[in-house]
Amino acid sequence: MGHPLILLLGKNGQVGWELRRTLAPLGTILALDFPEIDLTEPIALRRIVLENRPAVVVNAAAYTAVDKAESDTLPALLINAKAPGLLAEAAKEVGALMVHYSTDYVYDGTRTLPYVETDPTNPLSAYGRTKLEGDLGVQASGADHLIFRLCWVYGARGQNFLLTMQRLAREREQLRVVSDQSGCPTWSRLIAEATAHAIRQTLGTSDRSSLSGIYHLAASGFATWHEFASRIIELMPAAERKCQRVEAIPTSAYPTPARRPAYSVLDCDKLRQTFGLQLPHWEESLRLVLDRI
Repeated sequence: MGHPLILLLGKNGQVGWELRRTLAPLGTILALDFPEIDLTEPIALRRIVLENRPAVVVNAAAYTAVDKAESDTLPALLINAKAPGLLAEAAKEVGALMVHYSTDYVYDGTRTLPYVETDPTNPLSAYGRTKLEGDLGVQASGADHLIFRLCWVYGARGQNFLLTMQRLAREREQLRVVSDQSGCPTWSRLIAEATAHAIRQTLGTSDRSSLSGIYHLAASGFATWHEFASRIIELMPAAERKCQRVEAIPTSAYPTPARRPAYSVLDCDKLRQTFGLQLPHWEESLRLVLDRI
């Protein structure tokens, strides 16, 4: 395979930051983010792929302000819906593998069993709709592709639920957290490590198109936001935390501009069967992250 060039977009995001490390053994990384590359500029996106001719294009960039996307529609549309398909079309032209990240928000959360990749999509929010359009654009491009649908991503840096709960637990005696939404809290580093393994296997196969498709990529087990918050706070050193009580509240008590799926549990069996990858239980991952903060 030689030393392939990997184009990574979104290097400063939660997953992108980890990918810079996990992809390094696979080749030379060209890692970009705004303002070096603007995902709302179609010509610039095409040019960066055609000029560099990478072996792999990894798009870890997205418009992730879920509530803001309800009103700030154009940037969300350009970045989430349009850019992935444009990148995938350029990837096809240079024979590159396209890797893209999707979300549990493409589902409506009305199920009671974990979602599989073939379940019907029905996004409830502008964010979910734009992300789904991006997935469809990648699929329609004809490029060899891996689309990883993620759920409840958190990590030791960036803006995420873990860091927010820790900050609030230092400041307040009581927190109120939604208890009627379930999902799979997933550490960004594990997503990046699983991605690197899947890319390595895909580049090593003679029939890459046979591996192309959508894969759910999430931690094992599931929790409500309330359970996740409670566990985060329990695992904080007692001297660090002021919070004594985490109260469970319904979604209706915490209205947001964007509707969230009530049930976001993803079945990751396809990932395990195809690539031999299974992420650990979310509680085990949480302990690993906290060991590093």
